[in-house]
Amino acid sequence: MVRPKSSGIPKGVAINRGHQTGSFAFREVFTGFEEIDAVKSIFLDRTKEVLLDLKVDLKARQGYLHVDDESGHIVVSHEYLKTGDERFLYLDVVHELVHIRQFMEGKELFDSRYSYLDRPTEIEAYAAAAEEAKRIGMKRDEIVDYLRVEWVTEDEFQRLLSRMGI
Repeated sequence: MVRPKSSGIPKGVAINRGHQTGSFAFREVFTGFEEIDAVKSIFLDRTKEVLLDLKVDLKARQGYLHVDDESGHIVVSHEYLKTGDERFLYLDVVHELVHIRQFMEGKELFDSRYSYLDRPTEIEAYAAAAEEAKRIGMKRDEIVDYLRVEWVTEDEFQRLLSRMGI
């Protein structure tokens, strides 16, 4: 049996690109994530509660997404929200939700003892996003494109791909 290629994000998930900058409830910007197995595996029986309490700050800034290590909010570049590839946004949310759990556990998200791609927190978050990318049917080259960020060297990037089994 040949499985059809997934062309986008999972059914039931929506990304509201119409918001202006400001602070919003997670579910105002990202809906349906509480039904995704990858997200349920992050928070287990607390998934709905965590997502109900979570805030998203849309900022007029360059970049992608990150977790504010003081407020515990997901900070999103407004421009990226409006123009980014929907699959990449979806996977970035999964990645950042791992960081939300880590933040809730008191882990240091930006531990300067490690380079970016050697941080245990980043390895865990990238692994969750890479696995979800495979699950939604992205091809290897699409996953490589998703994982590539401009602030790491090629050697670091190749090490990440190896760690992710890609």
